[in-house]
Amino acid sequence: MGLGLWALGLGIGIWVLAIFAAPIAVDSSHRAVSYCAAAVYAAGSNVCHQRPERSFHIAGHKMPVCARCTGLYVSAAAAVPLALLFTAPLTVRRARLMLVVAALPTALTWGLEYAGVMPFSNAARAVAALPLGCAAAWLVVTQCRIE
Repeated sequence: MGLGLWALGLGIGIWVLAIFAAPIAVDSSHRAVSYCAAAVYAAGSNVCHQRPERSFHIAGHKMPVCARCTGLYVSAAAAVPLALLFTAPLTVRRARLMLVVAALPTALTWGLEYAGVMPFSNAARAVAALPLGCAAAWLVVTQCRIE
């Protein structure tokens, strides 16, 4: 089980690198590089709305996922190795509480925007998503470590 979880962490790390590299690579004169970037954008379209006004831009191109998804993925990538090294599984009750509390900033920003009460910047969307990405990855890793 441990090797599989390390592979999961590596996969998340590669995905984070890919979403940051794709906007730069999309204009590459090397066909294989630009095709790989296009594949990252295609993969991103399966999990994200990819609205340009809700996405960070690098080298004049929007990222393959929105700012909120970027925050989720970056914090998940950071949480996996920490969870593998420094924690034991939580009780189901504590795990649920952790997930609910971590989701509050994302839910609050999303809800306020959806209701038209308050717009948020891309940076605020990404920062609000950090606790949820971290908690989700933390819980997947720690709960999968139960033998």
